Amino acid sequence: MNTETISKTNGHKLNGFTSENIGDDHLFTSLDTPMKANAFDISNNEKKKRISILFSEIMDVLGLDLTDDSLQGTPDRVAKMYVEEIFSGLDPENKPEIALFDNKYQYNQMLVEKNITFYSNCEHHFVPIIGKAHIAYKSSGKVIGLSKLNRIVQYYAKRPQVQERLTNQVANELKTVLKTEDVAVIIDAKHLCVSSRGVQDDTSSTVTTYYGGEFNTASKISELQNYLNN
Repeated sequence: MNTETISKTNGHKLNGFTSENIGDDHLFTSLDTPMKANAFDISNNEKKKRISILFSEIMDVLGLDLTDDSLQGTPDRVAKMYVEEIFSGLDPENKPEIALFDNKYQYNQMLVEKNITFYSNCEHHFVPIIGKAHIAYKSSGKVIGLSKLNRIVQYYAKRPQVQERLTNQVANELKTVLKTEDVAVIIDAKHLCVSSRGVQDDTSSTVTTYYGGEFNTASKISELQNYLNN
């Protein structure tokens, strides 16, 4: 997987390659999720109406009978799922509110929250990414509720994603919220665009990492890996 930041060039090319040349390679162009400036000019209800109409057209082009009892409600169901569920992380209104608390226990070692299950979607094929996130941080004087760690992961996962971007977005959010560089994020995920199509490899998974501050040392990485493996 190419983790190099790619810049757009003329003719809708990335580093001189067209999307056809790139094929199934997973590339990302920025740390921020690519969004239009007017992304929120229309309401969620209007978005659902438009998506339903457009998805009806896709189903029609595929040759499906939209008058069938089983299929006639599908466009509305897909539209609702896109806006309210699997892509709800695109809307900043859904960003979790984070409350910090004084570290009254004076716990000054790493805190590890492992095996946070998440479901995301590959932005290249719009098929699921299913994985586990492991988070660690060292308090700078404040602590965060454990459930909020899960909610941060879920918020950034619920959008079309690239795993490298997801890893960095979660790490940057934690650094900002916790006011510390001492943050680590490890994500281990299966991409259905690899397992269910393309090369159809159902055994491989992808691991991405972020080690900041004190975690960016061989001893701390080894300590963290020991916690995760036990």
